[in-house]
Amino acid sequence: MARDPLRVEVVSADRLVWSADAINVIARTVDGDIGILPGHEPVMAALAPCAVEIVTADGRSETVAVDGGFISVAHGRVSILSQAAVLGHEVGLEEAHREAAGLSTKAYQGQADDQELHRLRILKAQIRAGEAAAKQAAS
Repeated sequence: MARDPLRVEVVSADRLVWSADAINVIARTVDGDIGILPGHEPVMAALAPCAVEIVTADGRSETVAVDGGFISVAHGRVSILSQAAVLGHEVGLEEAHREAAGLSTKAYQGQADDQELHRLRILKAQIRAGEAAAKQAAS
């Protein structure tokens, strides 16, 4: 028996980033990866900075970079709430790669503080989302 698709909304502090029906959502919580399919049991979890992968009801893929936040699943709805979230095609890949390279060097040398390490995790999520969007656009 086919289930109704999930209603997914990604919301940042300043805007509704993305909203549509989906058949699959994959995100990284602070406890590990979580996959959400139609009919999923209710859950609420804290998100780590990650690239949230969404497969829409019509089979397209969308990737959204979040800086952490929360994911809530209940009654066929998935809400992803984050202070900052960007769609993959909104990511400036060249700038993100450049900033991540500088922070990676500092982290490797043991000179990065907690805030810089957190920023590096966010940049890695943005790069993953941006590269996924670029790959999708090329195909």
